[in-house]
Amino acid sequence: MMAGGVKKPVNIFKLRNLDEPRQVFNWRLWFAVISFGLLGAARGVDEGLISGAFNSKNFQGLINYGSYTKSEQANIKANVSAMVQIGSVAGALLAFAICDRIGRIWATRQLCVLWVFGIAIFMGSNGNLGAIYAGRFIAGLGVGQTPVVGPVYIAEIAPASIRGFCTCIFTGFVYLGIVLAYFTNYGSQLHLGDTTPNRWLVPTSLHIMFAGLIFILTFFQYESPRYLVKQGQNDKALQVMSRLRKLPPDHEYVVGELNAITLSHHEEMEATKGAGWFGILKEAFTIRSNLYRVGLTIGAQVMSQWSGAGSITLYAPDLFELLGVTGTDETLLVTAVFGVVKLVAAVLCALFLVDFIGRKRSLLLGIGLQAIAMIYVAGFLTAVPGLGGDGDANGTTYTLSTSELGPSKGAIAMIYVSGFGWALGWNSMQYLLTAELFPLRIRAFCTSLAMTFHFANQYGNSRAVPNMLLPVANGGISAQGTFWCFAAVTLLGGAWVWFFIPETAGRSLESMDRLFSLPWYKIGRYGNRDADAQDRAFDEKQAEAAVAVHLEKDRSNESNDTNNDTSRAPV
Repeated sequence: MMAGGVKKPVNIFKLRNLDEPRQVFNWRLWFAVISFGLLGAARGVDEGLISGAFNSKNFQGLINYGSYTKSEQANIKANVSAMVQIGSVAGALLAFAICDRIGRIWATRQLCVLWVFGIAIFMGSNGNLGAIYAGRFIAGLGVGQTPVVGPVYIAEIAPASIRGFCTCIFTGFVYLGIVLAYFTNYGSQLHLGDTTPNRWLVPTSLHIMFAGLIFILTFFQYESPRYLVKQGQNDKALQVMSRLRKLPPDHEYVVGELNAITLSHHEEMEATKGAGWFGILKEAFTIRSNLYRVGLTIGAQVMSQWSGAGSITLYAPDLFELLGVTGTDETLLVTAVFGVVKLVAAVLCALFLVDFIGRKRSLLLGIGLQAIAMIYVAGFLTAVPGLGGDGDANGTTYTLSTSELGPSKGAIAMIYVSGFGWALGWNSMQYLLTAELFPLRIRAFCTSLAMTFHFANQYGNSRAVPNMLLPVANGGISAQGTFWCFAAVTLLGGAWVWFFIPETAGRSLESMDRLFSLPWYKIGRYGNRDADAQDRAFDEKQAEAAVAVHLEKDRSNESNDTNNDTSRAPV
């Protein structure tokens, strides 16, 4: 049943009921999921902190920000904000080799060390831009590994029926990190103000707190059973699977799950003849179904990052100010509420959508909300071009008229709607789909490749947005042009998802191949139907084989009984 993934009646919070024993959903599983889900906070904390820290007067004074021209200020802000993304590109590339070489547990420990080391350099920079850039780059080397190690580990230990929920916990911690960062910025501004020396160091210390907590928690976790199978440690994998499932090692469910993992890995090794890294590259790019999956994950990163929601998170205080929110305290408070909205959306997605209505429907729902929001904001800024900075590089001198106040509040609300849609859609699915689509042998490499594109596009977007928002006269495309661009990419992404992404909910990791047996142009629309037909055929063959084994056993027993009767007959 597990291998085939045949549809069952829908159960609450599940798209498919796979009849897992109750013991499977135990505290050890949730402790492991939460421990590795915390890795999501690495990105969330940075995205939520850096804009608020940069906008503090004492940080700007530390780097003599006011001595630069408006164009130079935009470039400095973009560089400081995006330097973690540059480091994360390299970190995501490193994650593949590290994750497969030393395992998921030790990979987590070393990324925490890099993360803390980089932040320490950043905090001790004393206003030196070179040290600030270097520290944030090194921190990025650690942060860039988190969306590879975290989702891969969680997907590998989670039961199929709740894999979506478990992986979305990683996304939830992204938003928890954002919320804590936003409110820490707001609280520091409210109680410390800009007169306190180095006020920006207080919220920045959140990085060290999270990295330290994650590092400590790794000493209470077990290595991924799938990684252990890949390393040939099947006995240890059985022990770990037994502990995670809280079932005896000889339990039918544990034995069946591990046998499916082992069989799938042996088939992969047989297909590639055990070749090393070259074999992994060859398997990823020359096997049609794997190449399609690589294209899906890379496409998801491009579409999601250029839909604009990520840059809205990064530059939320500036964008709320652009839309008419005035005052530093008010801007930070509105930004903090924005973080709460995204966290709530992530929780709703994890609990009620991703495993219940499926990945694809949840993604399309989120993209739809995001598109509506982007179009409204773009239209509002087009109707009120003064807010976009026409004639003023800052866009802060324009005063809204009475008739424009209502639409301005609507635009602010639409930023919330955009964040809600982003959390329901792209930001949850870009990790989940990447972690669960690929065969075990190439999973770490392909996830690492996808996250490399993730951070490269995130860097490009976050680096470009401050310049894009500048008026046309100053070399930008204006605020309204920026949001029209985001709206166009969001609509394109929705069409791409509809035609090319299949549904993966409720399917075991070892049965994903069945979704990709059709020609590429049919997979998105008909892949699930074809996979379900293969599931039924597989289960029928399994049932026939079981019946044949049972009949053969009965015949063998009858033959033994006959022989025994003959041996006991009198001479």
